[in-house]
Amino acid sequence: MQITQNESITMQKLFPILENKNVNMKKEIMAGVTTFLTMAYIIAVNPSILSEAGMPAGALVTGTCLAAAIGCFLMGILSNLPFALASGMGLNAYFAYTVVIGMGVSWEIALTAVFFEGIIFIILSLFKVREAVVNAIPKNMKLAVSGGIGFFIAIIGFINSGLVVNNDSTLISMGHFTPAVIVTLIGVVIIAALSKKNVKGSILIGIVVSSVLAWGYALLDPAKAAELGIYLPSGVFKFESIAPIAGKLDFSYALNPANLANFLLVVCTFLFVDFFDTVGTIVGVCSKANMIDEDGNVPNVGRALLADAFATTIGAGLGVSTVTTYVESSTGVLEGGRTGYTAITTGVLFLVAMFLSPIFIAIPSCATAPALIYVGYLMLTSVKDIDFDDITEGVPAFITIGCMAFTYSIGDGLTLGVLSYVVINLLYNLIVPKEERKKVSVVMIILAILFVLKLMLL
Repeated sequence: MQITQNESITMQKLFPILENKNVNMKKEIMAGVTTFLTMAYIIAVNPSILSEAGMPAGALVTGTCLAAAIGCFLMGILSNLPFALASGMGLNAYFAYTVVIGMGVSWEIALTAVFFEGIIFIILSLFKVREAVVNAIPKNMKLAVSGGIGFFIAIIGFINSGLVVNNDSTLISMGHFTPAVIVTLIGVVIIAALSKKNVKGSILIGIVVSSVLAWGYALLDPAKAAELGIYLPSGVFKFESIAPIAGKLDFSYALNPANLANFLLVVCTFLFVDFFDTVGTIVGVCSKANMIDEDGNVPNVGRALLADAFATTIGAGLGVSTVTTYVESSTGVLEGGRTGYTAITTGVLFLVAMFLSPIFIAIPSCATAPALIYVGYLMLTSVKDIDFDDITEGVPAFITIGCMAFTYSIGDGLTLGVLSYVVINLLYNLIVPKEERKKVSVVMIILAILFVLKLMLL
């Protein structure tokens, strides 16, 4: 049976990934593998955090992988963008420590809050509210978000390696040159040298070499390696049933009028953090990868945000905390990933990881840190195009960049950047002649008002 031209066009509109022509599949697959390796830590970390809420860790490994795979498939097929999704860091900690342990509610109720958050996101995405937010962010702010994410993921890499540590006097300081730090620095050198020589897959090679070096150290001195979070794989094959956590939503708490205020507070917190982390990630990565059109808009952003919303809702049903777009997607994008095939590759690897989790869990943080540090450098280069000579543009951009790193949050950095942009430009417009006034979009003003309410109430 032949497919008519009209049917083909309809299918391409429904599934933009079908629009791809002359795709370099080798590059897309390599990018997907790189993205997966830089975010594979979530396979171990998410169960570790959520198990504190009383959830079975074994089932959480399977749930985390399955939810991530579905999210990546949705992103690739529906938006044709190279972004990977998984349960979000920070959001999983809020889920376990603040909502379940702090508020004393069950993890089933917390999952219900995540489910409601996803439903709200779907509605906002269908009515193009989230798309309007992304497209309303001015060009200089988009570049600042990219640079801010660069600082943010670089500091994650420095911390994961042990090069940057906590200090009660100065907040942070340089750590000791442990074998983990040395592994990270070797990885950075390898990636930088290979990139200079235009070797394809340099980031992936750096991760693999660093992992082998770390495992070699664990083989020589298991006790000291364990103190640095370096372990040899405990096996190869392992699979746990998802049954203990899947479909365990509990609506009874939300339906009780006495609990409604607390429940709404939890939903709104999930909503704000996920909304602006996702927006910041998509804007920043697309800006760096030159994936923004001449009008400053992100292609298929509405579909990307819808995929993210569906993934959150499905993830809650599978028994895991909020699924969100990962900033580590930037590693794959900077390896050349430009289409949904990158995201699909990452999703396939998450499915594989359900059965080979001991190997992926054993990839140490010091081995993925070089990729984060190097990609942080690449993303920071976007700041050279920011108009710092215009103070009304430069100061909000600087606040965005600095606060993303130093608040350890993409969402908080974007919040403070947007607030400063709107306030500075509105005040500027009050003191200059009408013909010199700068246009501030209504969407940005509404965002600023919402951010003020967020800071006051949440």
